[in-house]
Amino acid sequence: MTEPFDSDVVIIGAGPVGLFAVFQLGMLGLKAHVIDTLDQAGGQCAELYPEKPIFDIPGLPSVTGQGLVDNLLEQIRPFEPQFHFSQMVEQIIPLPDGRFRLTTDAGPSFNAKAVIIAAGGGSFQPKKPTYPGIDGYEGTSVFYAVRQRERFRGKKVLIVGGGDSALDWALNLQPIAERVTLMHRRDVFRAAPHSVAGMRALVASGDMDLALGQITTLHGDGRTLTGVTAQRGDLTTFHVEADMLLPFFGLIVKFGPVADWGLTLREHHIVVDTERFETSTPGIHAIGDINWYPGKLKLILSGFHESALAAQAIAARIRPGGVPKFEHSTSSSLLQEKLRALDRE
Repeated sequence: MTEPFDSDVVIIGAGPVGLFAVFQLGMLGLKAHVIDTLDQAGGQCAELYPEKPIFDIPGLPSVTGQGLVDNLLEQIRPFEPQFHFSQMVEQIIPLPDGRFRLTTDAGPSFNAKAVIIAAGGGSFQPKKPTYPGIDGYEGTSVFYAVRQRERFRGKKVLIVGGGDSALDWALNLQPIAERVTLMHRRDVFRAAPHSVAGMRALVASGDMDLALGQITTLHGDGRTLTGVTAQRGDLTTFHVEADMLLPFFGLIVKFGPVADWGLTLREHHIVVDTERFETSTPGIHAIGDINWYPGKLKLILSGFHESALAAQAIAARIRPGGVPKFEHSTSSSLLQEKLRALDRE
């Protein structure tokens, strides 16, 4: 067993609200580790509507979901948060010294003086197709996300789907795979126009295959895939050779293990106060769409406000001397020092 990571605060969820909590904690001199079930920062913004404009972020008349995430990542860069992706927090265990031990399904554990739950509506998990026998191929030939790009080098890769994830990975894996085939049930795609244009250019040049249809049968030994049979709209069938299958059918949100953490809940939301955004367990806070209090609005703007008050409460709780000195960002000596250090790099 590896030693636990030690941190002032562990943030569960790397969506916009969790990212802004990193900034608010950093302004108070507190370090954060951030854990997320997805393989990148951004939460719903990055996964569900990266190209969709958002109009209610103060000071930004219009920003895409991915654009907002990129800005937030740049904003928190001076505070050097440590990210831990592709893992789910399973347990939060109070320790005798007042800290919390967090364990994940990927193995690592964390010791933290405080916890912020910023998990949106819950954990994101892929929608899995119901192809007969698919379970046996998962982890060896079938994957629902690309964790290690090199795994696909020199392979015959079949990507199924018509959204941003499918198109993006078709374009990204095409240079290193032996062959990439993109399969969708119809010749209409929901992805960003530039991604669709790039895919069509590769198909026209013969560097990628586009297959219209839906998979009916997987072929292989039950663990290692060799190909699939698919059916067209006119009910005729065809075969595609494939070593690797990537079905991208979107995500579903599950409340997950939060229900087992001993917190007071209201209809799959965590009940908090509106002074500290603290849960029924002192030292554990909840911000963003995961929480509930009278008058709650599920807006990114609301989550930003909640993260600021939660950070202040955490600093007051874990530091001797109580309430931290409040500083505006324009005059924060800590922030200015961090920014100067970045300029020197």
